Amino acid sequence: MKILFDLLPIILFFIAFKWGEGHREQAAAWMTQYLGFAVSGGAVGPTEAPTLLATVVVIVVTLLQVVVLKALRKPVDRMLWIGLGIVVVLGGLTLWFHDETFIKWKPTAIYWVMGAGLFVTEVVLGKKMLNQMMGGQIQVPDAVWRRLGWAWVAFFAGMGVLNLYVAFNFPTDIWVSFKLWGSLGLTLVFTLLQGVYLSRHMPAEATDKAAS
Repeated sequence: MKILFDLLPIILFFIAFKWGEGHREQAAAWMTQYLGFAVSGGAVGPTEAPTLLATVVVIVVTLLQVVVLKALRKPVDRMLWIGLGIVVVLGGLTLWFHDETFIKWKPTAIYWVMGAGLFVTEVVLGKKMLNQMMGGQIQVPDAVWRRLGWAWVAFFAGMGVLNLYVAFNFPTDIWVSFKLWGSLGLTLVFTLLQGVYLSRHMPAEATDKAAS
């Protein structure tokens, strides 16, 4: 459920964009009628309607995530607050200027913020944030956690660059698909590789206990 909750904005961005692609005139008319105040000139054209509609959806969904967590008196992750700030700013600029460039920078901004955060906590301060995220039950040498920290920092930096490459060298519909399926697939593969690396550096008795 936590994973689905985190992925919800990306999934709904994808769905909204694909629906807008198939209903450009309808999406443009709806946005002009109800959200004309949020765009420069007060009108949305059919060509830009899918991206602008998806942008509105991701802003609203991310905001609702924070509201729901607050209403349930549950903690709001720091990254969710950061993500909300980024999507409101870049999404707002996308809407006002009718320019998808801004929202295309959003994944890169989040990747680089996450990478910078891990660099400070794992590499500079040595707080073993990755170990805490995994429940604090994995016992491996400190050097292993440092290498994992560096690996995640490099991964987030690379994903940020890759997002920009796809965003500005391929059509927008390709970028939207990559944003969901490509990013998710690469993250899952990298996470599995990290799990294999950890298992190879765990003490034998811990590995046997985990297997049982």
